[in-house]
Amino acid sequence: MTSGHTDAYPTVAGVAAAASAFARSRPGLCGLREIGRSREDRPLQLLTVGRGRRQVLVVAGPHSDERVGSATALRLAARVAADAALHSRADAAWHFLLCLDPDGTVRSEAGPAVRRTPAEHFRHAYRPPADEQPEWAPSIRPPGDQLPESRALVGLIDELRPELQCSLHGNDLGGSWIQLTRDLPGLAEPLGKLSAERDVPVQTGTYDAMYWKVSGPGVYVMPEPGERAQFASLPEDVNRSTWIRPHRYGGMTALFEVPMWASRHVADSSPHPDPARALGELAALLRYQAGRTRALLDEVRPLVPDPDSGLRRTLLRLAGELAAICLDVADDWAAMHPSPVPLTRAHLTALDIAARRISLRATGILLRLLDGVPGAAQARLRTSCELQLTLWSRALEAGHDLAWVPVADQVELQSQTVLAAFRLLTEG
Repeated sequence: MTSGHTDAYPTVAGVAAAASAFARSRPGLCGLREIGRSREDRPLQLLTVGRGRRQVLVVAGPHSDERVGSATALRLAARVAADAALHSRADAAWHFLLCLDPDGTVRSEAGPAVRRTPAEHFRHAYRPPADEQPEWAPSIRPPGDQLPESRALVGLIDELRPELQCSLHGNDLGGSWIQLTRDLPGLAEPLGKLSAERDVPVQTGTYDAMYWKVSGPGVYVMPEPGERAQFASLPEDVNRSTWIRPHRYGGMTALFEVPMWASRHVADSSPHPDPARALGELAALLRYQAGRTRALLDEVRPLVPDPDSGLRRTLLRLAGELAAICLDVADDWAAMHPSPVPLTRAHLTALDIAARRISLRATGILLRLLDGVPGAAQARLRTSCELQLTLWSRALEAGHDLAWVPVADQVELQSQTVLAAFRLLTEG
């Protein structure tokens, strides 16, 4: 199975077609079934390889702007099917949820298919609010108001009782890294080797796992319940997310991150010479960007036709939330010194990327709201938003020495690290 275009992510439709053909070609070993429907009535498809007692669940597309996972799932399915040591001899069955958020992922397919620039990525990528992200939604929404995608995933975990759940993520800028809900000692070694072979830095400082325990370079283990796990500004709670569901059955979850653009600075574990100054500057940057984003949003809002329609209402809410979270994150970072975590250059690089990414996402959403809207005022505002996106994207690129990681390398790195985790778990 291939990803279609050279150096491009496969589409939701392309993944479904490839998986269907793959399952039909191996009727004794593979199966394809629907486990639910999305909010917009797209199928949630599960490709199974093998019939063993040890269950492995691989979840692709948990974030709709992180499109590598579906390509990785296809590559893993082909590898597993071709190697009896990974299924029959390991007494394992592998289950690939091909895309957890197909509605959002389809929206991220807009724009150039091959080798986008960072500006094009943020212009066209779509990432819904946290309470509409299926992995996180159970930790935010009330029990009686869960997304159908979340219900389908939770039901699948309860059905399979997986020993290992693998969540396939892809950061837009940075390096490779893994988050674990339980430790897998020794995983840092294959992560480092596989990353080095593809000239991808191992990320030794992250925004997402700032307060997680370090098992080895680039491998982070979830803190114990009651210990600090994330910044106060983030609404999610990992202890109530779908990552924890396998713990009911003695299993665990591993999240595999690979970058679209690599920045070697995320691997610099030397102490930062002046973290207090750097944090203050980042907080000031966030506050400036929040003000600029709010000003653009105030101009865009009255020009949006039918703002109460489903998607436009969500986009307006999302733009407002992104502007607001800039201020919350700025407060977090301004109060972070002295930090309970010794801050390295890698940590500050990750925070700088996170700061700039928030407003780039917001500006992309504003442009999406203006797409196809006629009128001279709209055209002038669209030009202002495009200029802002271009300037902020150039500043991001200039500060982080970015290098594109070909999609084939992203897929190989992610699939091989999943297999490394499986082997450590089953052979240890």
